[in-house]
Amino acid sequence: MSAVEAALAARLGGPVSNLARLSGGASRETWSFDADGRPLILRREQPGGLDTSAMAREAALLVSAADAGVPVPALVDHGDDLAGAPFLIMERLSGETIPRRLLRDERFADVRGRLARELGEILARLHTMQPVPGLSDEDPLDVLVAFYEDFREPRPPVELALRWLRENRPPASGRRTVVHGDFRNGNLMIDENGVTGVLDWELTHLGDPAEDLGWLCVKAWRFGSPHPVGGFGPREDLLAGYAAAGGTPPTPEELRWWEVFGTLRWTILCRLQAERFLSGADRSIEYAVLGRRVCEQEFDLLLALGLAEPVTLEDPLETARGTPAPPHDRPGASTLLDAVGAFLIEAEQPDERLRFHARVAASALRIARREILLGEAHAEAHRERLRKLGCESDDDLAKAIREGSLDDRRDEVVAAVRAAVLDKLTVAGPRHASLPA
Repeated sequence: MSAVEAALAARLGGPVSNLARLSGGASRETWSFDADGRPLILRREQPGGLDTSAMAREAALLVSAADAGVPVPALVDHGDDLAGAPFLIMERLSGETIPRRLLRDERFADVRGRLARELGEILARLHTMQPVPGLSDEDPLDVLVAFYEDFREPRPPVELALRWLRENRPPASGRRTVVHGDFRNGNLMIDENGVTGVLDWELTHLGDPAEDLGWLCVKAWRFGSPHPVGGFGPREDLLAGYAAAGGTPPTPEELRWWEVFGTLRWTILCRLQAERFLSGADRSIEYAVLGRRVCEQEFDLLLALGLAEPVTLEDPLETARGTPAPPHDRPGASTLLDAVGAFLIEAEQPDERLRFHARVAASALRIARREILLGEAHAEAHRERLRKLGCESDDDLAKAIREGSLDDRRDEVVAAVRAAVLDKLTVAGPRHASLPA
């Protein structure tokens, strides 16, 4: 019996069965299990986490959400110490959370077209929730800038977005509510009849309710669908549902600002997750690959700002040929990497989490192969782009964008930034560049 299983049995006063770690959730552990005839979910902080009050706050939010008519799992228990970490236990809802299944499986075909409006209605109720103690109430743009500056890693696409956000920020709406903070496809439990639960309240704070609406429309949460609202439908349906349930919809300009903000936010959060690997705090392959996905969000930033359009990039692996490298024997390095990647995908894994990490590891190998093929050429091309702008590094270019010293050559700056991001995408994931804007 594992430490988690023993702790659950002691806490609930009876045997626990079918305990399984789930793959979802990069910042917390999530487990499914059965106890006393009930299907349950355990959410647990990573041991050693800094915010020891977060789980109690999330438990209080579930109660407040239920009182406001938001569909959420029923809270079963919570506390400060289950096998060494704060936790909460809630009912396990029926339905599906995996976005690609929700967007493609035939069994969800009838409900998909209604979801954008229903999500608007749910958000309107969510924004009437009573706040709970401990919710932050900071300026969200200031928070993002602080995280970005902590990396000491200036990025030209981020600087372009920050300039736009500062110059186009709409007047304060005066509306201040509970904001879920991560209301999106992937954090919603959905069955054939609609939404059965809103999940993952760990980023909830106080703020402008339009933040939730914009975040739901960020391109990352469409998973390849052309429909803006989580891949389900148009913005008009979302805003109509929000208004019908008593909310005050944002203007189109406000919604666009929050969509651009949300895209920047996900860019920074991906880089923040990658820092866990880079700092040595957590050597998970998931966090390692997230570091290479930052360029996907940089491209989405350019799309959101109207500075790029979807484009088809050739995957260098489709035409690459392994060549002998004497005196070494065959198969060569590239063929060996392909073989390991195939093994990871095809090998039978004992649980969903390992299957997920095997897919991530195979993706890491493909990224490495592309970089081996193109790295030197891309480095030389990037040096030449910077040289033409009078810059020696990305740091110099980021500073020039921030300070406006190259504003008279803006088209050249945007072209250089776009070309660099496309080179990074060619290595990290060329398919992303062709997804609908």
